[in-house]
Amino acid sequence: MEKIKGLIDAPFTPFLENGEVNYDIIPQYAKMLKKNGLKGAFVNGSSGEGYMLTTDERKKLAEAWVKAKPEDFMIIVHVGSCCAKDSKELARHAAEIGADAIGAMAPPFPKINRIEELVKYIEIIASGAPELPFYYYHIPAFNGAYLPMVKLLEAVDGRVPNFAGIKYTFESIYEYNQCRLYKNGKYDMLHGQDETILPSLAMGGAQGGIGGTTNYNGRELVAIIEDWNRGDIEAAREHQNFSQEVINVIVKYRGNIVGGKRIMKLIGLDLGKNRVPFQNLTDKEEQELKADLEAIGFFSRCNLL
Repeated sequence: MEKIKGLIDAPFTPFLENGEVNYDIIPQYAKMLKKNGLKGAFVNGSSGEGYMLTTDERKKLAEAWVKAKPEDFMIIVHVGSCCAKDSKELARHAAEIGADAIGAMAPPFPKINRIEELVKYIEIIASGAPELPFYYYHIPAFNGAYLPMVKLLEAVDGRVPNFAGIKYTFESIYEYNQCRLYKNGKYDMLHGQDETILPSLAMGGAQGGIGGTTNYNGRELVAIIEDWNRGDIEAAREHQNFSQEVINVIVKYRGNIVGGKRIMKLIGLDLGKNRVPFQNLTDKEEQELKADLEAIGFFSRCNLL
């Protein structure tokens, strides 16, 4: 399977004031991401509050993104859920509407503790769309599935025909690199931590990634890869260090899903509030967030509408 090059965005799910999904804003959202150098969208994942959406909402969102996607812009649909049967149906639907790939993280409940349990879960889901590349989304901080990823690759190899690779959102650059080296790079290893893109390029030879802060800081993150590719390491370092400054701000405001989503409003694309049980920012916190971002010069470097 062809490997992904460049950065894929993990978009937020836009909500209206009444709490319903705002599908109408998706075309503008997709256009903005493309304009700022992103290569696609990984929809209905953790940044998109996918587990707080109904199956019908997830299908409609996937349809909206596929319909709105610009030229040369790929759509990967996250189809994981606590019910493997639902996941398989979401995978089937993703193939039906013309998505480019599917992915799933391990469910938060029940907790998966063994590689064989994870492989069986993946097998069921991937079989729902056998013609689409399947990516496992490794984010153990979300679901407690602290499993060795090289062992996963060994277990799925030859068993899940459409297994394409891993979206790797974990701190071990060593393990990431070991996965990348498996069978001379057989599988696509998508780097999933915006704060460590540069070291993943240097050690892991990363070509593609999926990020959350790319929603509003994509220009800076794309610049890291562009600088690296032309050999300007100092410029790449500056962009990576600035991107970490942005992350230092959002961690003060309940992270990317809450604080980051509110940044979208500050740059001119209001995606609404988060669903329960997330605790939304107060108006006072929003002003403090804006001031903290102004202090690091964020608004002169952020994504443009």
